[in-house]
Amino acid sequence: MNTLVITNQTATRMVVIASRTNSELIAGAKAMMICELKNKLHNGVAHFLYTKKNGEIREAWGTTNPTLAAKYTNGRGCSREMYATTAYFDIEKSAWRSFRWENIVKVF
Repeated sequence: MNTLVITNQTATRMVVIASRTNSELIAGAKAMMICELKNKLHNGVAHFLYTKKNGEIREAWGTTNPTLAAKYTNGRGCSREMYATTAYFDIEKSAWRSFRWENIVKVF
């Protein structure tokens, strides 16, 4: 038997995504992808796709691992979660980036 655990953060993401996409089914799937992605970002380098503002699909390699991004982190900013986005350090561009939760396409 498989068990699905939904945290308060995942439930909050589902509500935000559902209001932006008008689909609870899409919201659930994307919220679970964000949860998986955040875990991968924290533990190392993650490979994922999302849709940019201009409609392009962005293939990204990023991390939030303190060991890998410490040089580029000052710790004085506010969490991107407050803006319904996920921030990550783009290892190809050596800069911080973020995307809206509903724009996640795939996590590898």
